[in-house]
Amino acid sequence: MGAADSADYGLLSPVWAGTRAAELTGDRQLLQALLDVELEWVRVLASAGLADPDAPAAVAAVSDASRYDAASLAERAQGGGNPVIPLLADLRTQARAQSPKAAAAIHRGATSQDIMDTALMLLARRALEAVLADADRAAAALAETARRHAATLCVARTLTQHSLPSTFGLRAAQWLHGVGSATQGLRTASGNLLLQWGGASGTLAALTLTAASAPGPVRPTAFDLTARLADALGLAAPVAPWQTNRLPVTALGAALQDFTAAAGKVANDVLLLSRPEIGEVSEPRAAGRGGSSAMPQKQNPVLSVLIRSAALAAPGYGMQLNAAAAAADDERPSGSWHVEWQALRSLLRLAGGTAAKLAELAEGLQVSTDALARNLESAGPLVVSEKIMAVAAPLLDDGVPGRGKEVIAGAVARSLSSGEPFEELLRSAVPAEILSDAELKSLLDPAEYLGEAAALIERIIAAYPGKPSA
Repeated sequence: MGAADSADYGLLSPVWAGTRAAELTGDRQLLQALLDVELEWVRVLASAGLADPDAPAAVAAVSDASRYDAASLAERAQGGGNPVIPLLADLRTQARAQSPKAAAAIHRGATSQDIMDTALMLLARRALEAVLADADRAAAALAETARRHAATLCVARTLTQHSLPSTFGLRAAQWLHGVGSATQGLRTASGNLLLQWGGASGTLAALTLTAASAPGPVRPTAFDLTARLADALGLAAPVAPWQTNRLPVTALGAALQDFTAAAGKVANDVLLLSRPEIGEVSEPRAAGRGGSSAMPQKQNPVLSVLIRSAALAAPGYGMQLNAAAAAADDERPSGSWHVEWQALRSLLRLAGGTAAKLAELAEGLQVSTDALARNLESAGPLVVSEKIMAVAAPLLDDGVPGRGKEVIAGAVARSLSSGEPFEELLRSAVPAEILSDAELKSLLDPAEYLGEAAALIERIIAAYPGKPSA
């Protein structure tokens, strides 16, 4: 069996297949991140006089992932439990051909967990750049839809049933509310990705010994050196090594899950609203997408289906990360650390695929104002029954609190059971001298019972304006 036979192209997870997130989280990119961490560490050591000045150039010359056999590294990783160990051997062999001194500088004062954890944070930072770019596109598109339909009336639904009048703009704004908040969480998580560096047991002993050999009267501390490395990699410097405190990983996982959940809400609504019997929205059309092999008349909402699949899959991986954190033992977790790797990559891929699909969905979503009006009309005047109870019922109390509510409730029940027009029943129940025909018409107008819908839309848009890519 060749390496290609073991490759994961996403056949079983089409939500991320072929996306930028898939490209940025593949084995080759992980391998490159591992090499980048080793290379930057040599550069830090050289800048502090702790490695030969020519070592960085020699290591850089052999730090391209294409020079290494990922399939072989994966197989040999079984010997030590992680891919850093065989990669380190191959890297040193290639560097030694360039410069023996360069080979000696590689990995000095570090341990395999330092490289692996830091490389995964670096991989996450690079992948999150793509995720955030698509998430910002989605947010901008949802804000535009919210503004465009700020006055487009529709019926709101609670527990699957018609409830009150609303606007499609507010519905889109609430989608933005979730997606925007989750995107902010991703951006915060991206800015908080931490370098992990603790040495063999988290004491920084080997690095402290290395730092003490620096030339000059003012020697850098172990913390100085790790801070330089964090800065070079675009990561945050930690307060202390976190090799058994896995909360930096669970925090990232939680942010990724939140984003897929927020996107899943949008997808759930689109799936419901695009049903033919509702027909309020439809996904953007694209050649070859949404068709059925057996039923050519169908146009399946595939973008929403894939987003929903990611939203349903993500919590499982998040639970895996939390279980691993809870099971961390000693000064290097046994097995629980190892199980994080694939779970974290899967979450990055799911979030990346979700963001790409959500941006396309939001930018091309078709809204049927005719269907919105038709469905609102089908709800009838009872859609404002809450307002009727608040305004008309007190007029019928006749000094007996609650009597008016009984009268209105009776009219509602009669209309629902007999089909008699509720407006006529209400007119009969409420004398014109206490509620004129004009007042009654206003009372039953759904456009006059929207609460703060317009203000809510603007408040949400102001909070999550989105940052569309140039």
